[in-house]
Amino acid sequence: MVVCGDDGLAHRLAAELRGVYGEQVTLVVPPNERTARPPVVGRARAASAALLDRVVSAAVGTVGRTGANVQPPGTPGGQRLDGEGVLEAAEVTEAVLAEAGVARATALALVYDDDETNIRAALTARRLNPRLRLVLRLYNRRLGQHIEELLDQAAALAAGGDEGSEGGDIAGAGVEASTTVLSDADTAAPALAATAVAGTGRVVQAEGLLLRAVERPLPGGTPDADTGAGAGAGLCTLALLSGGGDPGGLGEQPRLLPDDEEVRQAAGRQAVVLEHVSSGTGTESTAPTRRLTGVMPLASLFSRRLRWSLAGMVGCVVGLAVALWLATGIHPLRAFYITLLDLFAIDDPALREPLGRQVLQLLSALVGLLLLPILLAAALEALGTFRTASALRRPPRGINGHVVLLGLGKIGTRVLTRLRELNIPVVCVESDPEARGLATARRLRVPVVLGDVTQEGVLEAAQIHRAQALLSVTSSDTTNLEAVLYARTVRPDLRVVLRLYDDDFATAVYRTLRTAYPQALTRSRSVTHLAAPAFAGAMLGRQVLGAVAVERRVLLFAAVDVDGHPQLEGRTVRDAFRAGSWRVLALLGRTDTASDHVLEKGDRVVVAATRRGLAELR
Repeated sequence: MVVCGDDGLAHRLAAELRGVYGEQVTLVVPPNERTARPPVVGRARAASAALLDRVVSAAVGTVGRTGANVQPPGTPGGQRLDGEGVLEAAEVTEAVLAEAGVARATALALVYDDDETNIRAALTARRLNPRLRLVLRLYNRRLGQHIEELLDQAAALAAGGDEGSEGGDIAGAGVEASTTVLSDADTAAPALAATAVAGTGRVVQAEGLLLRAVERPLPGGTPDADTGAGAGAGLCTLALLSGGGDPGGLGEQPRLLPDDEEVRQAAGRQAVVLEHVSSGTGTESTAPTRRLTGVMPLASLFSRRLRWSLAGMVGCVVGLAVALWLATGIHPLRAFYITLLDLFAIDDPALREPLGRQVLQLLSALVGLLLLPILLAAALEALGTFRTASALRRPPRGINGHVVLLGLGKIGTRVLTRLRELNIPVVCVESDPEARGLATARRLRVPVVLGDVTQEGVLEAAQIHRAQALLSVTSSDTTNLEAVLYARTVRPDLRVVLRLYDDDFATAVYRTLRTAYPQALTRSRSVTHLAAPAFAGAMLGRQVLGAVAVERRVLLFAAVDVDGHPQLEGRTVRDAFRAGSWRVLALLGRTDTASDHVLEKGDRVVVAATRRGLAELR
């Protein structure tokens, strides 16, 4: 397998394929002096050490830190490094792909940060090997759908032409050509958003089946025989958490996919359990959703005070019309018409009318005078609203219980969209006035504070003291850590979720913050750590539906065809289970999901598995 990339996702994906699945991998990366990400991480971790020392010295003393991942020194000119399967190349040309062995490879992952680079390389690779399984990292989802269809069509045409050829010596002849377009932002955004909102919310969706993983203490008693089969609304225990839910507390590790005996003995212990939310063909959600459009709601044109004033005026007009009708006995519509004439000072004096009629005319004229400034204010407010519709909103003074989102890059934009789909109020903080996520924030009418989050007063402008959570997803580890530490001084009990590039560093930060602030919820997440399993599964021809972070480990959900798997075929749903490796959760496309159902050829199941367990299912 060949992996081409220029950031941490490429290195983590290669390590995933080698260490977990035992694949032979060739990694194509830019030369060391041109690779931006690893040196930045090293500097960020060194600079962050001073910030950590402030917390470490006050709480736990010294925390050991591992060094940054250093790549072996390479030779220029695109030569392969001995024993590492690493090829250094400044650009992914046809010659580089040929040298990496794409013509003989089973799968190729193109995970450069630039969409154009990935598309250009994919077109070249498809020409070199029509039967190659392609996995592309693209941020533009609409473009990704078109590219996926184009490359699959090209593979089908090439395969048809190769049937009558004499050669037929392509190494991947036994591999079904496919193209899968993924986005690390789309993969990680739901987990980040759910963590910020609920701390532990995880949702996996598969062909209309909605599964939700939640943390709760295990009840006493004997586990249900059907748990794990996805039957009804039953619960399946996915993992037993370490003591206190903190992997740094006693050096414990969570137990993934425990058996029934372990679950029985762990009564009262915190666990991650799976809840079957829906099983229909429609798409449902456990949270209220709203349709995101760019249409400005009518209520946003006028302030609340002005709307109440207009309502009061309408009530006065109706009251005057009813009083005139009762006093004179004329038709109600004529009474309403005469009231409007009096209101707008149209000349029709009631000189020879009864006293009641004259009094009502004077009152109507007075209400008309009061109506003029209200109409003027409404016109000015509407004009001002339209003029500022393209400008960024400032956080309202009374906002409360919102999520402060730091960073509107690729990840931040996806997280923002997800939070608004869940109807969660958000205030964004961004230092770059040209950030790609500002257009999304403007369209969704989300308040934005422009400024450096490390500067004093920026988080206060985002009303951090009234927020329910802080989600820091900028591209700088130092900025994320500094923002979280400063927010902790303002709100020690604030729920914080920070994105850190290096997983070892994220673990050290998590343990330290949990020890220093035990009363607050702290989560550290690595985007590459969340996204790599989905990319690896796609390279292996598996449909990885999602990944659930269980403390510092990851549990994968995949759709697997039973045919060809001796661990599954011919077994019941209850027996198709290996503790600590995999568990069958549900059957797709069937209504009978009883635990005694025998799996047979043609069945397609949803499996929860560890990384190594999914590799064993191959």
